[in-house]
Amino acid sequence: MADHQEASVTLPSDPASVSSARKYVSTVLTEWGMPADSDAADTVRLIVSELVTNAVQHTFGKSPTFTVDLELARDEQLRIGVTDSHPRWPQRLPAAVQQDNGRGMVIIRWLTAESGGRLSVTPTAEGGKTIWIALPWTAPVKG
Repeated sequence: MADHQEASVTLPSDPASVSSARKYVSTVLTEWGMPADSDAADTVRLIVSELVTNAVQHTFGKSPTFTVDLELARDEQLRIGVTDSHPRWPQRLPAAVQQDNGRGMVIIRWLTAESGGRLSVTPTAEGGKTIWIALPWTAPVKG
């Protein structure tokens, strides 16, 4: 396998795009050697679902599209990035706040930490942001 693999898809900020993003990521991960039925693949799909849902719901129509980037470096680290053009960064809700939604970032942070990864947010040149998740690559090297 190459030292560095990349894949990217840009989709409309529409609820139907959540499923499309998840399917795209699943296909790419399988091509890169991660078994589709593995716990790691389930974790990545859930993280992507939550990140993309946030990009669709919390940009308030100010980001007509979002982009999902995948990077695999030396069969050691998978980076997942979701970029939108809205300037508002994710907000951490206090634990005491009771509401039916708004727990996506809590889920993402927990899954990331549980998997030995890390989360970061970087601004884009256009005024938006990319939320990056870096996870150890646990799939066997595909040769």
